Amino acid sequence: MDEKYTFALRRIALLGGVDDYIAVSSRELGAALEMSQQSASKRILELLDAKYITRDLGARKQRIKLTETGIDILKKEYHEYRRIFEYSDHMVIHGRVAEGLGEGSYYICQPGYVKQFEELLGFRPFEGTLNLDIVPEDVGKLDVMRNSVGITIHGFTDNDRTFGNVIAYKAKIKNLDCAIIVPERSHYRETVEIVCHFHLRRTLGLENGDKVEVRVDL
Repeated sequence: MDEKYTFALRRIALLGGVDDYIAVSSRELGAALEMSQQSASKRILELLDAKYITRDLGARKQRIKLTETGIDILKKEYHEYRRIFEYSDHMVIHGRVAEGLGEGSYYICQPGYVKQFEELLGFRPFEGTLNLDIVPEDVGKLDVMRNSVGITIHGFTDNDRTFGNVIAYKAKIKNLDCAIIVPERSHYRETVEIVCHFHLRRTLGLENGDKVEVRVDL
């Protein structure tokens, strides 16, 4: 992403253009973007073409607002700064044990995944996953994790069924090596699935609702 665009998006956001439209003249926008009125008008057109903002034209002032795409760009930058200033090589996420749907064991057992888990994570996972509902105050850390460099477990086709890519993030629970796994094309979720060589519920004596601390490598 070109810094000139992220700078403009930050300034528009600071003016209030995240949750609602803001009404600004070209002169006011130029002052906010620290450039001439003509250059500011050109920058707005560039942001519109890239679909980073949306605009309504008025008689004297234009009304502009960041789109979801524009907001996502700022969120990504925000999480990158969090990695720089708040975290080093790891972070700690807290969650509570939740009941799964039983689908994890089916996918984890697929030979196409198992072989890659062994090669890339260094262990053969138990046939099932531990589901954790991340506590509200740590949900934002999931974005930091997803924006870090995970390990891609490549998808495959077996018996005419396609299995998609999975991103794994190495982690530890009480010094047990494990990994948070996230389908590459999954929607944002506040529940994560964890794979481990051991049956985590049995090994750690966990029950639904128990709080668990996960140390995630970044």
